[in-house]
Amino acid sequence: MIEMFKSIIQTIKAGPGTAVVQTDTELELQIATCALLLEMAHADDEYTEAEEARIAAMMQKQFGLSAEAFEEVRALSERRRREQIDLWGFTSTIKKNFSAEQKMRIMEMLWSVIYADDTLADYEDHLVHTLAKLLDIDHRDMIAAKVKALYASKQAR
Repeated sequence: MIEMFKSIIQTIKAGPGTAVVQTDTELELQIATCALLLEMAHADDEYTEAEEARIAAMMQKQFGLSAEAFEEVRALSERRRREQIDLWGFTSTIKKNFSAEQKMRIMEMLWSVIYADDTLADYEDHLVHTLAKLLDIDHRDMIAAKVKALYASKQAR
């Protein structure tokens, strides 16, 4: 079943007549990233359209996905997110395969999801601190990502 999804994603991402090679690692990174963003969006028990739109836009930009490919990744991520006992598997995949700069981009994306509704809920704050620790991002860098996301959020209004 997963092979079918991978094939669909590769076809959609490539477009007609374009050859693309996507590794299992690339797909796993997309799923892990999306799952963390979805977890953050659901952390305050209010998954809003603004959060959904922000996740779609960031994932498409970060990984160069088409809207259709993103929907496939989102569906896989949502299923895996519900099946996982904890977030360690997702963060472990990211830690093993992303550079420090790429992990910081993930942290900025997490803060961006938090501020999609202009509110920082207690559980969101706790979760982002937990994820920073799991991703080996120090507190100073996590706060820098927060400030950057807040600034971008205010600029977007």
